[in-house]
Amino acid sequence: MRIAVLDDYQSVARRYGDWARLPVETEVTVFTDTVTDHDELVRRLEPFDVVAAMRERTPFPRRLLEALPNLRLLVTTGERNKAIDLDAATDCGVVVSGTGNGEVPGRPWGPTAELAWGLILAVTRNIPAEDRNVREGAWQRTVGIELARRTLGVIGLGRLGGQVAGVGLAFGMNVIAWSENLTDERAAEAGVRRVDKDELLRSADVVTIHQLLSKRTRGLIGAGELDLMKPTAYLVNTSRGPIVDEAALQAVLREGRIAGAGIDVYGEEPLPADDPWRTTPRTVLTPHIGYVTEGTYEAFFADTVEDIAAFLDGQPVRVLNA
Repeated sequence: MRIAVLDDYQSVARRYGDWARLPVETEVTVFTDTVTDHDELVRRLEPFDVVAAMRERTPFPRRLLEALPNLRLLVTTGERNKAIDLDAATDCGVVVSGTGNGEVPGRPWGPTAELAWGLILAVTRNIPAEDRNVREGAWQRTVGIELARRTLGVIGLGRLGGQVAGVGLAFGMNVIAWSENLTDERAAEAGVRRVDKDELLRSADVVTIHQLLSKRTRGLIGAGELDLMKPTAYLVNTSRGPIVDEAALQAVLREGRIAGAGIDVYGEEPLPADDPWRTTPRTVLTPHIGYVTEGTYEAFFADTVEDIAAFLDGQPVRVLNA
């Protein structure tokens, strides 16, 4: 039984997964890069019976699944993966299993909400720039903003958006929220006020995005929406890159039409070496690390090994397809 672990950028699969639980005849190969070319990816994966995928880093559309006749089990970290064609997997006789995400019941907020606040603080207080100034021998070159009494606009008041809103309230911010299906009752439960999208964009000093990527949310924030924002406002995106028109956001940042942006997610990941984001000013950029914590990886790889062991025993667990 040959197992491939994909996209292990930080080389953590062997550290957090107890692969010794699997039968001795299993062979585990870990790949630390991402392959985007279809033919090259087929050549890489064709020998493997089991593939363990890290989130959506490598998509599995029908075309790829049909080109992998040896594949029997596809494990994705997390509880869902929209980059896997589940119907195609079923048609190809491939079992798709998920994992837990390391969330602890009763914990006030999760790692992505924590990172969102890290980006908010970093971009509004110019923390990376001032760190660089100190190391270069300078002192106090920028002036940031205080958050108390400012307005936080939360786009998407689900689990993560609600967690981020709660921290905003703790900072003494006025918190407003919008999503297509948000009700006054849900907003009141979170202690925030529901507004329409245009009002949120016009009013907020910090806009933070917490929605799933779908046909409905792709391009949700485009040039028109960005034009509504105050020149002193900041945008933070820890959800998915394509929710925002990246070219339009880069343009308003280069032209100084908003104050700054904190970005953790991108339309293409990893970012190409010549990607415009790398030279866009007024930004704090992180490499999609909202979920990248020890607790998350411990859950991901413990459950990945458990999924494979259960499949080999003929009793698959956490199955996501029929």
